[in-house]
Amino acid sequence: MRSADGRFAKKPMLDSDLLRTFVAVTETGNFAKAAEKGGRTQSAVSMEMKKLEGMIGGSLFERGSRGVVLTRRGGELITNARRIVSMLDKTAASIIAPPLGGVVRIGIPAEYGRSILSRALGQFAKRHPRIEVTVRYAHLASQMKALADGELDLAVVFEWESFTGGEMLKHDPTIWVTSTLHHLHEERPVPIALYNRDGWCRDFAIKSLERRGLDYRVAFTSDTAGGLELAVTSGLAIAPISRSNIPIDCRELTLADGFGDIDTSNVVLHRNSLARGEAIDGMENAIREAFTSSNQARVGQSKGTNR
Repeated sequence: MRSADGRFAKKPMLDSDLLRTFVAVTETGNFAKAAEKGGRTQSAVSMEMKKLEGMIGGSLFERGSRGVVLTRRGGELITNARRIVSMLDKTAASIIAPPLGGVVRIGIPAEYGRSILSRALGQFAKRHPRIEVTVRYAHLASQMKALADGELDLAVVFEWESFTGGEMLKHDPTIWVTSTLHHLHEERPVPIALYNRDGWCRDFAIKSLERRGLDYRVAFTSDTAGGLELAVTSGLAIAPISRSNIPIDCRELTLADGFGDIDTSNVVLHRNSLARGEAIDGMENAIREAFTSSNQARVGQSKGTNR
């Protein structure tokens, strides 16, 4: 902005101490009370407000029978003044407060390690850099037992039969996946890859094939999600994989292919009822935010399924 003589006018540099006093007077409605609140004299407060009025070029207060009220000019300034004072207080508190320490223990399916957990840990580390984080990759029964035994603070698990009362993070059904380069789903019997555990594989994956009258042979078994990914991408077998984690150069086998969904899995977050503390709250929020942001896009970096 140019002044009357054509030169650029110098912008006023507002002092944060003046703004803090201005907020105090506004909130108390009285110069004397504001002075008492700040451990100052009333004359010092009055002088500061005169200085601030001189800087902004207008009066801030009108005197009344019960104290002072904001003028139009004061009303325009108070919102920003409060915001600035609040930001300064929060910044000072974050600098003075000692960083949190301790341990947060997480259980999560392996396929969400890279796609979800890496994002959550990145955000968490910025807020709590001194917290030690331990991660456990395991199947549902193992994770829930560890949570009940007090070995985990948070557990993200697949629930494919019933909802057990945790927080729903994502609906992510398991489907059969084939390589787009090898077309193994067209072979009969169709080669399949499974976990080397019974339970879910027998009750859901195999039954889904039997229900549709598909002849199959077990070509590969593994105890990890990465093993199933390898079997599919190498052209060794088709495999059961959660829909959000289909590997690159692979695709879902749909009803049109004679397959369809294997289960109706939901991804659920559980918290140990005895787990307390800001760090655990922070990790819980970080995991929740990571799933929320990923629900709009297909995740292809971490593959497989771990039931």
